[in-house]
Amino acid sequence: MKKKILIVDDDFDLLEQMTVILTTAGYEVVSVEGRAEAEEKLLEFKPDLAILDLMMEEKDSGFVLGHQIRRLYPDIPILLLTAVAGETGLSFSALYPEAQSWIKANRIMDKPVRPEQLRNEVHRLLQEAADAGGGHA
Repeated sequence: MKKKILIVDDDFDLLEQMTVILTTAGYEVVSVEGRAEAEEKLLEFKPDLAILDLMMEEKDSGFVLGHQIRRLYPDIPILLLTAVAGETGLSFSALYPEAQSWIKANRIMDKPVRPEQLRNEVHRLLQEAADAGGGHA
């Protein structure tokens, strides 16, 4: 059975690119252009992994959506994509316990993300989730 991935990004071109990359890699992809639409989709199905843009309708839409996903589905991996570092010089990391309390993401990657980076990170996160839950990726 194909793993389901929810991709949320307000950049339509990037959304389409990620959808093609991951569909070609054998995943079932549901892509939406914003937090509100993502919230509706999350009530319809549970993804195996979520990829979120940090800044969409609001500057913190990705953070807020990450919290909502964790509340609904605490076990699914979240990959947060951001162009903040390139635009502002600010950098985020989900590796430290103090950051994990407010950044509800397993990984944070700076945009642009190369296709092989995206495929590798998605595979790694799904494998880690399967290993933690005793399932198979």
